Amino acid sequence: MNLKNQIYDYQFLNLFTDVAENLKVDIYLVGGFVRDIFLDRKKNEFDFLVIGDGPKFAKEVATKFGIDDVVIYKNFGTAHFKYLNYDFEFVGARKESYKKNSRNPKVEIGTLDDDLNRRDFTINTLAISLNKNTFGDLIDKFNGLDDIKNKLIKTANDPEKTFDDDPLRIMRAFRFASQLNFNIEENTFNAASKMAERLKIVSQERITDEFLKILTSPKPSIGLNLLFQSGVLKVIFPEVHNLAGVEQRKDFHHKDVFYHTLMVVDNISNVTENVWLRFAALMHDIAKPQTKRFVDGVGWTFHGHEDLGAKMMKPIFEKLKLPLTQLDYVEKLVRLHLRPIALVDEQVTDSAIRRLIVQAGEDLEDLITLCRADITSKNQAKVSKYLENYEIVMQKVRDVKERDQLRAFQSPVRGDEIMRICNIPPSKLVGEIKTAIEEAILDGIIGNNYEEAFQYFLSIKDKFLNSKKNI
Repeated sequence: MNLKNQIYDYQFLNLFTDVAENLKVDIYLVGGFVRDIFLDRKKNEFDFLVIGDGPKFAKEVATKFGIDDVVIYKNFGTAHFKYLNYDFEFVGARKESYKKNSRNPKVEIGTLDDDLNRRDFTINTLAISLNKNTFGDLIDKFNGLDDIKNKLIKTANDPEKTFDDDPLRIMRAFRFASQLNFNIEENTFNAASKMAERLKIVSQERITDEFLKILTSPKPSIGLNLLFQSGVLKVIFPEVHNLAGVEQRKDFHHKDVFYHTLMVVDNISNVTENVWLRFAALMHDIAKPQTKRFVDGVGWTFHGHEDLGAKMMKPIFEKLKLPLTQLDYVEKLVRLHLRPIALVDEQVTDSAIRRLIVQAGEDLEDLITLCRADITSKNQAKVSKYLENYEIVMQKVRDVKERDQLRAFQSPVRGDEIMRICNIPPSKLVGEIKTAIEEAILDGIIGNNYEEAFQYFLSIKDKFLNSKKNI
C-alpha cells in the first residue's frame, strides 16, 4: 500500500501542513482514521493530534476553510467541526494518570510519545505525519500494523493496568473485535476477564453505548460470545448470561438457549440494521430460564416465556438506560414472537388472523422477520418447512387485510358519539363500549364499517349502561 498516495487523495490536508508550519507545531493523523486506511474501510472521521494547542489549531484551520462553527471542549482540550462530508476532531498531545475509583484521568500536556502511550489498543496507536519534511510517514510505535494484518486486538501497554485505569476499554475491546471480526490477544482477554468487576465504576450509559455498538456490528455474536466467555456479560447483562446452559428441545432451535439466541441475532442482522429489531431478537427468549419445566414424554417446556419476557422489558430498559421510546416496540415483538407459527393450520379463523394484525400493528413485518430469524436448525428441510409456514401466515394476513381493511383499525364509533348518545361523561365505561365494538369486528360478528358498528353499538349500549347502574 502506498500510504502517501492515500493521504494525497485528501488534497485539503496540505492546508494542515501550512497551518502547522505557521504555528510552529507538529500535526498528525491518528487513531481510527489511520487504522481504517489499512482495513480499507470507509473514512469520514478524521482525528488530528496537535503537539501543542489543539483548539487553537482547529480554529486556524476552520478560518482557512471559511468555517465559523467550531465546537471547543475546554475541559478536554479538544475541538470539532465539519467540513464537506467529514468530521474533524482535534486534540492536543497529552499524558494521563488515573485514580482507582474513577475512569476520568488527570490530564497534562504531553509529547507525541505520551499521547500514543495513553491509547488503548495497538491498532489505534498508528499515526501519520502531516508535517512538511515527513509528510505521509507512518509512526507505528506498538507494531499496530502487524496486529491489523493478524486481526488481533491487543492493548498497547500492560492489559491489567490498561483496564484498571479505564474499565470501559474492556467493552471497547469486544466491540472492536465484533466490528472488525478480529480475535482478542490471550493476555488482553485474560485481563478483561479478571478486571470485569471494574466495569461497575463506569456509567451505565457508556456501557450500554458500547453494548449497542456490538449489537450493530456485522456479526454481533462475535462480541456477545466474547462477553460471555470472559464473564463480562454476567456483570453487565446477567439476564442474557443466564440463558447459557438452559437446555431445550432441538426441533428448529439450538439445544442451548444462549447459543440459539446468538444465532437468531446473527440471522436477523443479515437482513436488518435496525438495532431495536436486533435487540428484540436478543430478548425474545429472555424468560426461558424462569419458565423452564420438564414434562414427561415432551421434554423441557417454557410455557408463558413470551409473556413473562415482555414484562421483563421495562425493568431491563430502565436498568440499561435504554430509550423508553423503544420499549413498546421491543415488548410487543417479544410477546408476539410465538403467535404467527400457531396460525398455520387450515382451521385457523379469520378472527385469529385479525387479532394478530391488530396486535402487531405496523410492526407485523418486523415480527415475521424475527420469527424467520428464530429458525436455527441445521436441517435445511425443517428450515424450509418453517419458512414456508410463515409465508402461509403472511398470505392469510394479506387476504384478511384486503377483505377487512384493518390497516388503521379502531372502533368506527368514536368516543364522543358514545358519550353523547349514552349521556355519560368521559369514563372507563366509554372505553369498555369501544372495546366491545372492536372485539365484535375482530370476531367477524360485524364488518369493519361505521354502519354495522353503529347498529351494534345501539344493540349493546343498554346492557353496559344497566350494568353500570347496578354497581
